[in-house]
Amino acid sequence: KPQEEDRLGALTDDILLSILGSVDLATAARTSALSTRWRSLPWLLPELNLHVRDFLPVPCPDYPLAAALRIFFYSKIPAQHINQAMASLTRAARSFLRTKHSRTVTKMSLEIYLVGNYSHDIGPLVRDAIDNGTVRELDLTIADDKDFRCKRADMLQKARVVDGFFSTYPNVLPCLTRLHLYNLRFAKGDMLHRTLFDCCKQLQHLSLDHCDAGDGSVWQIDAPSSGLRVLELRYSYLKRLEVLCLPKLELLRWEVWLHNETPLHFGSVPCLKELFLLCGADIDHPGFSLSQLLDGATDIHTLTLNFQGEKLWIQPESRQLRAAFSKLKKLSIQGIYVEFDLLWTINLLEAAPTVEIFGVEAFEHPCSVPFWVRVGVQRVQPSWKTPGFTSCSKWQLRELHVASFSPLVGHHMLFVREVMGRAPKLETVLLKENEEPCRKCEAMGALPTPIGGMFPRGKDEQDAIARQLRDKRIVSSSSAAKIVFKSIASTVVF
Repeated sequence: KPQEEDRLGALTDDILLSILGSVDLATAARTSALSTRWRSLPWLLPELNLHVRDFLPVPCPDYPLAAALRIFFYSKIPAQHINQAMASLTRAARSFLRTKHSRTVTKMSLEIYLVGNYSHDIGPLVRDAIDNGTVRELDLTIADDKDFRCKRADMLQKARVVDGFFSTYPNVLPCLTRLHLYNLRFAKGDMLHRTLFDCCKQLQHLSLDHCDAGDGSVWQIDAPSSGLRVLELRYSYLKRLEVLCLPKLELLRWEVWLHNETPLHFGSVPCLKELFLLCGADIDHPGFSLSQLLDGATDIHTLTLNFQGEKLWIQPESRQLRAAFSKLKKLSIQGIYVEFDLLWTINLLEAAPTVEIFGVEAFEHPCSVPFWVRVGVQRVQPSWKTPGFTSCSKWQLRELHVASFSPLVGHHMLFVREVMGRAPKLETVLLKENEEPCRKCEAMGALPTPIGGMFPRGKDEQDAIARQLRDKRIVSSSSAAKIVFKSIASTVVF
């Protein structure tokens, strides 16, 4: 090929715009210096992504759990860097939003800090872009420079700032399709409801990190006209969330609540299909009834419970869950401390014969040992009784997933054999290594203990384990399921 050939130049504008849409806006803007043709391309993007982290002089850390932990990353950014980034973002927004072009920006994703006077700079730009039809849908993240230890007075002040921003630019709310807020304490619950549901008619995705209406407050959502499909809460001091009416809600995710009572109550949620609950429990947590929590949400098909290696926060149940589990297709029990027996989880499986994918995950992280364990209090094994498998002929189970599997943990092998011997339609047993090494454990120099052991890597070792799992002298009935060992480096099927 001749060296002077411009292979990118042979591509159509639509393809080039698709390429530019996959990089951050700062990078896309720099391509305008490549040639006369490229000069206008960044301003023709149908979706505009203005994220403050892309303008930081030092890149924001990007970890696998960035979405869940980003509030911690925000808190590590110096104030000077935040000001520089917001100044650069404001200039970019002015350049992109005030330039007249024939193509409309159908969707804009905006991530900002409401610090200094930048809200008075960025607010009018967004307001005018919405008024003149340049922007039709807005994905807004209002970041914060504090972590979850933000003081209550600061949370109240931040809530007033956010409420003031929306009051000054009221046309932003009806345009919102996605909203992510941090560290807010609304003085009145009705203000929270009015802002998020009564005014945000297009809102489909709402994420609230460390937001509430006061310690031990109860937040009731009764929004029959809302189109909200996804609701996410993280680290909340809410005593309880009562979803009285959200007719379009499909996914609810709650990570870390700080009260021992049942955190959720459902009213009318006819479209709710997926529920994700993650929390660690203190040694004195009494637990709550999962069947009562799920009362009113009987159409769930995907349920994930994560205990973060601490005490189980659900009470022993089995048949009581059948109504709530009647349409369940995927069940994941994660964060089970590595020394805990796994057979108790079969109580949940027996209550859900329609489940096709069942996953469990062992948890062993020296970096996150609970305080009460460090001072000598012993973890309490689950007190659930092993079920009698009276109805396993009706099981629809096709896949069994065991994450952080170790053959040195005797009850891991026992659990897999029990399920293999009882599930008549089982097709695949997936034994997985922990895919993402824990950075904190690595920084501590912490290695897997003899309790957790190591994932089997050699093919001969894996073959021996597969033979043990299929041993007819141990397994009560033969199973034709394939056994898959999935490590970080390879996947081997037996």
